[in-house]
Amino acid sequence: MPLKWEIFHDQKLVHIVATGRVTLPEMEEHFDALAVADVLQYGKLFDASEADPIYTEQDVMAMGARLSAYTATLKSGPLAVIGLNEKARSAFRRFVNISPAKRPARIFKTEADARAWLKEVAGQVDDQRDQPFHTPRG
Repeated sequence: MPLKWEIFHDQKLVHIVATGRVTLPEMEEHFDALAVADVLQYGKLFDASEADPIYTEQDVMAMGARLSAYTATLKSGPLAVIGLNEKARSAFRRFVNISPAKRPARIFKTEADARAWLKEVAGQVDDQRDQPFHTPRG
C-alpha cells in the first residue's frame, strides 16, 4: 500500500507516509478512512519524500469535488507536506489550489521543520460547514 497513516489522538495529529506510486483511488481511500475516523480536523504530517504521485487533470478535478464534499460537513486541520522532488511539490501545489479548505498548508524539506510548524498552527482549523457554497481557491 503506497499510503500508510497513523493517528495520534493525544497530539491531534495524523502522520501519513507515501511510498512509490500514489493514484487517485488510493488518495480517496485515504481521505475516506480519515473522515470515518473523524480526524480530518487534526494536523496532517504528510511525508511525500518517497512518493511518485500519478494524477491526470480529471483526477485532480475529481479530488476537488471530493474535498468540497468533505469541507461541507467536516473541519479541516493544517497540512504539512515533506517533499523535495518536483513531482511531489507539483502535486502539493495542485492539491492546495483545488482544495476549498482555507486551512494552513505548507511544504517542507525536513520532518523537524514540518512538525515545528504544525505545533505553531495547531489551533488553526478551517470550518466552512455553515457556508452555503464552496469554491476552490485559485
